[in-house]
Amino acid sequence: MIYDEFLGSAVGLLGFGAMRLPVVDGDQAAIDQPALDAMVDTAIASGVNYFDTAYPYHDGLSEVALGKSLARYPRDSYYLADKYPGHQIADSYNPAQIFEEQLAKCGVGHFDFYLLHNVYENSIDVYTDEKWGIADYFAEQKRLGRISHLGFSSHGRPDNLAAFLDYGARKYAALKEKAPEVAALFAGENIFEFCQIQLNYLDWTLQRAEEKCAMLENAGVPVVVMEPLRGGRLAQLEPAQMDALETAAAGRSTVEWSFRWLQGLGNVKVVLSGMSNLEQVQDNCRIFAERQPLAAVEAAALLEVAETLKGGVPCTACRYCVDTCPKQIDIPMMLATYNDLQFASSFTVSMQMDAVEEEHRAADCIDCRRCSRLCPQGIDIPEALSELAGALEKMPKWADLCRQREEAARALRQK
Repeated sequence: MIYDEFLGSAVGLLGFGAMRLPVVDGDQAAIDQPALDAMVDTAIASGVNYFDTAYPYHDGLSEVALGKSLARYPRDSYYLADKYPGHQIADSYNPAQIFEEQLAKCGVGHFDFYLLHNVYENSIDVYTDEKWGIADYFAEQKRLGRISHLGFSSHGRPDNLAAFLDYGARKYAALKEKAPEVAALFAGENIFEFCQIQLNYLDWTLQRAEEKCAMLENAGVPVVVMEPLRGGRLAQLEPAQMDALETAAAGRSTVEWSFRWLQGLGNVKVVLSGMSNLEQVQDNCRIFAERQPLAAVEAAALLEVAETLKGGVPCTACRYCVDTCPKQIDIPMMLATYNDLQFASSFTVSMQMDAVEEEHRAADCIDCRRCSRLCPQGIDIPEALSELAGALEKMPKWADLCRQREEAARALRQK
């Protein structure tokens, strides 16, 4: 196993994600515990020591199942990460209640890594609202030794990420002035010591992950990777795309290409893989047994393949269209979302679009065509916005999913 220094600990580069655990008969709430135990045993035997779960995964049962599996090992032999679900739409937020539940469900007395789950355009106001006291509560848990390292995950855009990093820096500065002995417990000058982002060779440009990585590195914040295979989509390339990769370097699987590309990014400390069966665990552990990042020519070939995976319109975000829009729609953002959906549907897109103010959404386009007349790329912008609005209308609504998750959590509490 490849190991790296991550906030003072020797952590394996391959992390075990518990979002897509093996289940019985397709029931997400019926986790196959014996199959999970075998996967965990193989992972630990291969050197994996970072395990990641979250409150809503598998209708709230991921924490329970993973906790049972890890309980068979000494507590100091692995690192456990969990997340606070402030990204879910709710009437109120009680970090103390949820945190105590999570400790009990996982069967542990502390979390080695703890994250605020998915800081994005809608949830950032929840996380920064002092009425809920979320950041202060978890900083206090770190002081008490119940959290070793505090971080956050994000599906937000770069400006959202920058705003939250600034919030963390301001919270650290205030803490340093008020309680310097507590501030000294944090690894840097930010109360958020690490960040988990969606990172793979496609989203390097499609979701501007390159900008996010540069921002985090400049801030001294190490990166944990989620969705390295885009939910498995990058494991299924077309024959012509595989031929291009074979020409650059023969004998690698699509999965290996993806992981070895990530091995070349210096600020990446953990690559989470949401493994669902023993064969995936075995294959991933083989790939991470030794650091073999792509050569420059191989990385270039992979990024060229990434371009062939993209569809949509050739928007360059020049923003000539924006000032002329009578509905004040952020057209470049909408077109970036349109392009993202050409690759694969994602609940992330639904979340981000729900965060856009009403009257300024794709569906609010009045087809005046002022934007198209100004577009240097000749894009039929109203047509693209209409298609985007239609696609979003068919997608599950984030608010509905949040209600379902809360119902599952409530049912679990009553058991």
